[in-house]
Amino acid sequence: MRASHADRERAVDVLKAGFAEGRLPQQEYEQRIGRAYQAQTQAELQMLVADLPQGPMPQQQYGPPPAVPPAFMPVPPVLAPTNGSATGALVCGILAPVTWGLTSIPAVILGHKARAEIRRTGERGDGQAVAGLVLGWLGISGWLLFFILMVFVGAANL
Repeated sequence: MRASHADRERAVDVLKAGFAEGRLPQQEYEQRIGRAYQAQTQAELQMLVADLPQGPMPQQQYGPPPAVPPAFMPVPPVLAPTNGSATGALVCGILAPVTWGLTSIPAVILGHKARAEIRRTGERGDGQAVAGLVLGWLGISGWLLFFILMVFVGAANL
């Protein structure tokens, strides 16, 4: 069967891969490339790449493609559990406005505890811990501003 331009290009690609992998010395690679571009039949091309890992012709598949062996499948990421203290810090921080700031201090304590545990164990939930810390410190600062304001108002009335 006569070789097409695509057949010649596939053979050249196989030769390039063989050269890149160190399977062909440069002089032999150049000779084979020249002969590949001059080849008239697929048999000539097959002789040029027969000793290399791949041939110039793609294999035709009939039916569904073969399944990928499990050894070549990507490893699914193993998700670490979420730190419970981080979740607690976030919940306490969210509840701080509803409880008039009573859960702000537990939010800060749990947030710092969770971040230390996350660094040590590699668990997830650092964002939750930080959010709990921020909300907790906002609640504490709100109460501090309220008390400072009350002291000034009380001092102004004296």
